[in-house]
Amino acid sequence: MTETTGPLTTAIANAPTADTETRLDLYRTMQACRMMEQRAYDLFMQNLIKGTSHLALGQEAVAAGFGVAMREDDYTFCTYRGHNHTLVRGVSMTGILGELMGREIGLLNGKGGSMHLMDVTKGAMGSYAIIGAHMPIAAGAAWSAQYRESGQVSVCFFGDGTTNIGAFHESLNFAAVWNLPIVYVCENNLYMEYTPIADVTAVANPAADRASAYGLEAVLVDGNDADVMYATAIAALEKARSGAGPSLIEAQTYRHGGHSRADPGKYRPNEEVAAWKARDPIPVYRQRLQDAGVDVATLDAIDAEQSARVDAAEEAARNSGPPPLEIADTEVWADGGSSWRN
Repeated sequence: MTETTGPLTTAIANAPTADTETRLDLYRTMQACRMMEQRAYDLFMQNLIKGTSHLALGQEAVAAGFGVAMREDDYTFCTYRGHNHTLVRGVSMTGILGELMGREIGLLNGKGGSMHLMDVTKGAMGSYAIIGAHMPIAAGAAWSAQYRESGQVSVCFFGDGTTNIGAFHESLNFAAVWNLPIVYVCENNLYMEYTPIADVTAVANPAADRASAYGLEAVLVDGNDADVMYATAIAALEKARSGAGPSLIEAQTYRHGGHSRADPGKYRPNEEVAAWKARDPIPVYRQRLQDAGVDVATLDAIDAEQSARVDAAEEAARNSGPPPLEIADTEVWADGGSSWRN
């Protein structure tokens, strides 16, 4: 699925196979994401997560590939479907589940919820509920890194629907003009909320087919293949870090469920859902590792380790109380509070 039309895609295609430890890390990361989000679904059904949540079950290879490849001081910007992108930066699973559950132990003391996860100490620069709002902010972070000559790279994840938002085009234009150290990653799961992206977009590949308008290479990859995503991330990060400028990557993937927990996803053909679930990135990758000589016991141990990790995170979140009322109007304005308005 990778287009080999330029330096970046050639680098991806020619990337050496990751070593066994790295591949086990990819598998471990995907399982952590899957188990955490499955637990989030279970907690939602128990009415322990209020409001709604947007799960990325089925899309774990994209987050894992970049999470394993990124440097600790790199920046991640993501959408409201950002639980996994936050977790893979090394953010506390307890903090994430606690935030989803509205508990004081949460990343934001339970004030932000599912769509506003952030931990700047880990380079997780926020989940953004407004479509496309984070794209220019991610460009600003990249400009800062460029100005400071820090070698940091800003990585911005967004959905296919964002490609029809003005901020997408404005951000890509300036990223190219200023040669910013940024990687834009479109997670194309074929649907912008409830509407097939193909029904409202003039090109077949909403991100890759528009890259040339900004002087960028078209990069279209299999977003369900962890090895491909890791190689893609390594190549794009190295390009950005070396001063060669931004990349726009379109990773084709699929969410197993609806747009949110309020959406049963019945607008999708049953055969389409079945075909994509047969390409579930985790069992496919597990089998690939076994075929490469990794013993089943090693993989089972990883599964058990991540399952225990989720159990511990849930227990800690359950045992935490709700946020105290006195913090309700803190962290609202630049000075930390809202008293000046009174």
